[in-house]
Amino acid sequence: MRNLKIIAIVFVVISALGFIDATYLTFQHFSGNIPPCTIDGCEIVLTSQYATIAGIPVALLGSIYYLTLLILSILFLDSKKVNILRLASYITIAGLGTSLYLVYLMFFVIQAVCQYCLVSATTSTLLFIAGLYVIFKTSKKQVANKQTISPVSNTQ
Repeated sequence: MRNLKIIAIVFVVISALGFIDATYLTFQHFSGNIPPCTIDGCEIVLTSQYATIAGIPVALLGSIYYLTLLILSILFLDSKKVNILRLASYITIAGLGTSLYLVYLMFFVIQAVCQYCLVSATTSTLLFIAGLYVIFKTSKKQVANKQTISPVSNTQ
């Protein structure tokens, strides 16, 4: 349980960073600004046709994703209910898949790089790795708890 608490704290920190990054981009989008970028490409990426889905900024969807993970992680730390952390861990699979797709679009379709998008891709990847740890650790415990000792027949 101690390792899961540490992983939940990792979830809190990383999802908070992702939330700050995505929320910053969301505010910039709605204010009509392009955030300052140390590499050329943010404006191209953030104003591309792929920056919104049905008029909703991808950054806003990212904010919701990270906020969901942040809330679930805090709920786990408060309740110690492993299923809450497992749910957060499974959600990271969708986050990683989305990030991989968006990074693909950025590099190969848009052919420009946004540093804020790379931060989000990194946080999604780290959350996925932490989530895999939770899934594997809790699966082993569930299997171990479900196994019962049964007598082995030695007849042939």
